[in-house]
Amino acid sequence: MDYAATTPLDPRVFEAMKPYFCEVYGNASSINTFGLEAKQALEDARKTIARLMDAQPEELIFTGSATEANNLALKGFAFRKGKTETHIAISAIEHDSVLNAAKWLERRGFQITTIPVDTSGLLDLGQLENALGNGASLVSVIHANNEIGTIQPIREIAELCHEYGACFHTDAAQSFGKIPMDVREMSVDLMTINAHKIYGPKGVGALFIRKGVRIEALLHGGGHEFGLRSGTENVPGIIGFARAVELRKEEMGPEKGRLAKLGSELVEGALHIEEAYLNGHLTKRLPNINNFRFSHIEGESLVLLLNDKGIAASTGSACSSRSLEPSHVLLAIGLKHEEAHGSLRLSLGKYNTEEDIDYILEVLPGAVGRLRSISPLGRRSTPNG
Repeated sequence: MDYAATTPLDPRVFEAMKPYFCEVYGNASSINTFGLEAKQALEDARKTIARLMDAQPEELIFTGSATEANNLALKGFAFRKGKTETHIAISAIEHDSVLNAAKWLERRGFQITTIPVDTSGLLDLGQLENALGNGASLVSVIHANNEIGTIQPIREIAELCHEYGACFHTDAAQSFGKIPMDVREMSVDLMTINAHKIYGPKGVGALFIRKGVRIEALLHGGGHEFGLRSGTENVPGIIGFARAVELRKEEMGPEKGRLAKLGSELVEGALHIEEAYLNGHLTKRLPNINNFRFSHIEGESLVLLLNDKGIAASTGSACSSRSLEPSHVLLAIGLKHEEAHGSLRLSLGKYNTEEDIDYILEVLPGAVGRLRSISPLGRRSTPNG
């Protein structure tokens, strides 16, 4: 129940990758036969991924992760424009790789503005327009939040940015391959995606850069990836990324409906527990992410208790799960510290079944009740259901 953190590698993806470890092992930058074969496979993979989101192949830059792609988008834009022309606005619920990249730039003199969200996680468009009116030149808003699943009105945000002449970036690492997306229809300028959230390999991401948008490279060397990301390409990983994208194109539609049904059953059952609440938007959210809060308990203790019962869950983003600080996402939607600490994220994937949901709803009420019975956080209560 932690598919939002990562997904298992699809066996069909693994089969596609295998020849590129030991047989087609050439460096894609070499002009000999081995290198040319690897280069052709890499460019075919680029075309495959670009097609899923209606991009041109040359608009796709491969990176080592979504984190790297987000850093390349923000820092690359800032370094290209310089301090006097750079004012970056981000939402209050960005992934840490955007949030901390922005903080890093701010410490170095770049202007950063944080745009608030409402209690469901939707961006405050009025505050965004204020930032744009004050000269924001780049706006970064996560497409679907990795903790609460809330989906933003990306096209509306992008068009507002363009009215003010600003560039727009979205982190779609959590949503890519789960819901349909078209970079032309969305009107985005920069978009981050990755492989390991869609049953592909870890260590591979990409940044879409619309033609005409110019950013500065962060890594310098041999000028790989159109001069924007030097370093020998991870050909097996990229091949796996492309195969995962092909499978997503075939399976995304049916899986979306199935996961929405399982998620609805999970939400309905979990909310029968006394003082249980759903975090995020009730309908405008990814079909696979369900984030709950339970009063008077610690979410971390609940995760550990569920783990003992064979259920893998999380309290929020896996990238920051070791932190003792409450989730900045949950604080941004208005939760108090103690409420944010009582969160539980149950995220579904294609291998989850009805039986999994039944088992969780069998175990969860007792686990919550056990923790409440020993909790120092408030009223000791026993859950219903």
